[in-house]
Amino acid sequence: MRSRLVIVGAGPRGTGLLERIAANAPELYAGEGLDIHLVDPHPPGAGRIWRAAQSPLLWMNSHAEDVTMFTDETVRMTGPVREGPTLHEWAELDGRTFADRQIQGRYLRHVYDRAVAGLPDGVTVHHHPSRALRVSGPRDGRQQVWLEGRPDPLVADLVVLALGHLDADLDPEQQALAAYAGAHGLVHLPPDFTADSDLSALPPGEPVLVRGFGLAFVDLMVLLTEGRGGRYEADTYVPSGREPVLYVGSRRGVPYHSKIGYDWTGARPPLPRFLGPAEIDELRARPGGFDFRRDVWPLVEKELGFAHYHRLFTVHPGRTAVAWRDFEEKYAAAGTEAEIRALVAAAVPDPADRLDLAALDRPLDGVRFGSHEEFQEGLRAYVEADLSRRHDPEYSADLAVFLGLLSVYGQLVRLGDIGPWWHGFFSYLASGPPGPRLRQLLALSRAGVVRFLGAGTEVTARDGVFAASAETVPGFVVEARALVEARLPEPTVGRARDTLLRELLSDGAAETPEGLLRVDPADGRVLDGSGRPHPRRFALGPFTDARTPGAFTRPRTGGPAFRQNDGTARAALAFLRDPDGRSAARPAGPSSTSPEGSTP
Repeated sequence: MRSRLVIVGAGPRGTGLLERIAANAPELYAGEGLDIHLVDPHPPGAGRIWRAAQSPLLWMNSHAEDVTMFTDETVRMTGPVREGPTLHEWAELDGRTFADRQIQGRYLRHVYDRAVAGLPDGVTVHHHPSRALRVSGPRDGRQQVWLEGRPDPLVADLVVLALGHLDADLDPEQQALAAYAGAHGLVHLPPDFTADSDLSALPPGEPVLVRGFGLAFVDLMVLLTEGRGGRYEADTYVPSGREPVLYVGSRRGVPYHSKIGYDWTGARPPLPRFLGPAEIDELRARPGGFDFRRDVWPLVEKELGFAHYHRLFTVHPGRTAVAWRDFEEKYAAAGTEAEIRALVAAAVPDPADRLDLAALDRPLDGVRFGSHEEFQEGLRAYVEADLSRRHDPEYSADLAVFLGLLSVYGQLVRLGDIGPWWHGFFSYLASGPPGPRLRQLLALSRAGVVRFLGAGTEVTARDGVFAASAETVPGFVVEARALVEARLPEPTVGRARDTLLRELLSDGAAETPEGLLRVDPADGRVLDGSGRPHPRRFALGPFTDARTPGAFTRPRTGGPAFRQNDGTARAALAFLRDPDGRSAARPAGPSSTSPEGSTP
């Protein structure tokens, strides 16, 4: 009997898993044949987020040369490396281009087609353009995957959930705001993937409150300006007259930091140094567990500081007061934050060359402006300074910190659910918008189309409208009949609109206190409440407690998603080869390729 693997989700994560199956199958799978069923209502490869049916105005937030779906020698994995083109190599783009998402979707389709073509003979892929509703079946037997509009289930020996970002039911605050909007004829757009939001309800010329200053806001800004016929002439925005006025605020009150606009040169900092596998093993082994802020964050700070100062001392030694060897020795020996601050103050004369993560995280803490207009000027100056620094190689220690963030993220994946703060901090510092988008933001601000609210933004519903205020400008309040929550829904399994995940919880799968699906970090097997892995159910992606920065990454940075994909692919193939665990590994046999998209 041919084995069956069902992968729910055919976007970047499902495609990456398929690529790793193709890479590992010659070694691990020599069965009589294998049917791989991909379940996704969207096209394989691109999936929902990168589908062609969205505005060409929406960009990726990474340079084309920094996007790859293929492994290289830096990925710590057991399976074989199969290198392939980056986005810019495949699309023949300038490497510094910020490609639109439609191009990325076509690149992902190429990766998918290449993975299917690379499968051994006897392995067939079937795409089902439908939604999976639930998974049933005993732990020790074949699983049933029930599809929308299909009376009989797909029978599977093994199931992998690669669902990507989830739609979610509203939390209590959002429910109350939505109910108020419905009762008073207001517009309330809850957290969502911006390209899927109906923005037609936001009228021209009217104030719109926007809560969220990250990438979802950037998409919103683009669709409501250029998307409504506006245009840029150099650094000036020429309105079409169809734009609303966006009042934007957030907890930090500032946009995400610009993408760095120069290339790396010279040797990379030797990472990991203070937060590597040994430190993660020690944290995981603590009998009483660990606290992120108390036990993990100091190691993160020291690791990022090491990356920063290694670059500063070795590439810009004229801006330091001691030799690197002396500083490194004392930095390694420093046991407290106060000792590190004193060492840095003595060795690095210019405060602009010192790494202050707290100031980076909350740049408006304690800052107050006398008027709303004064704050507009102040925040424009902040954004201009950020753009200048992030495009100046004299501050290349910032790029070293970015590499440190990638290294840290790859280690923290093994700790499971460490709460949402770290992921937000990482995105704010390392996954911000392209520089040109922030220049557009400045132009929109000067044109009065975007207005800044400040840090600690609060929104209330009162007197038949929404009202927003912020700590940064005491006393300033703006009222509007529309509110947009510019962020993705939280990846909470218990509130997922996807019935598949809620049914999984009912069937015994465990979730973390933050609402993420618990999985084995080694191979992605779904865990139950006692920590027991399910032999036939796996999960990968942002809804799990082994979430990574993304399904693709920049080349030669050891992307943790690639490592996870490889571990899951190898575990799945080993199980499918020998479900009972009784036979020894067999040598790979002859095989044949069948076309993608055939039906069972």
